[in-house]
Amino acid sequence: MHVRIKICGIKRPDVMAATLDAGADYVGLVIFPPSPRNISIADAVHLARLARGRARVVALTVDADDAMLDELVARVAPDLLQLHGNEEPGRVAAIRQRLQLPVMKAIKVATPVDAAAALAYRDVADLILFDARPPKGADRPGGHGATFDWHALDAVKDRLDWMLSGGLTPTNVAEAIRATGATAVDVSTGVERAAGGKDPDLIRAFIAAVRALHKG
Repeated sequence: MHVRIKICGIKRPDVMAATLDAGADYVGLVIFPPSPRNISIADAVHLARLARGRARVVALTVDADDAMLDELVARVAPDLLQLHGNEEPGRVAAIRQRLQLPVMKAIKVATPVDAAAALAYRDVADLILFDARPPKGADRPGGHGATFDWHALDAVKDRLDWMLSGGLTPTNVAEAIRATGATAVDVSTGVERAAGGKDPDLIRAFIAAVRALHKG
């Protein structure tokens, strides 16, 4: 089984090159100023060009308005939009229809009830990203390096297409895949030495850990 791997929050061309060479399936570009992984649309254009044809380019936004999404799609031409805010199902459906692009919706999880909220998006999103609920008082979703109880997904994981995120690292990703049956994983903080600073060695180690799980 090929587990799809997404490296999110890439900011530099050298890190993009290392990620592509290591065999990532998706590369994530964050367009959200409060995040330490935020980049300008101009930088996203350049990084997306490096990845085109080698990995699927994912553009991450948080509660973005139509004008911002229009500019992003026109200039960056991502393969997939990641909606990581509080977008309701109707908003997700409208974005997907208007832009004619696949959409991934992030669901913040701490409990089985949180995970069940993903079912409302089953018909309007192409992929669900299960991420850890951010700490109380956090000013941004995602990228906090926290895991959640993977068993919270038990009742919903066979009912939609999903990707696992939240606190994954080179040392725990194999355990996470075994525990959840995930066929796609996403990492950001877990391959950084400092907030927003991706480490190519950690990226290679993460991808190797996933690939080693299913060798032979």
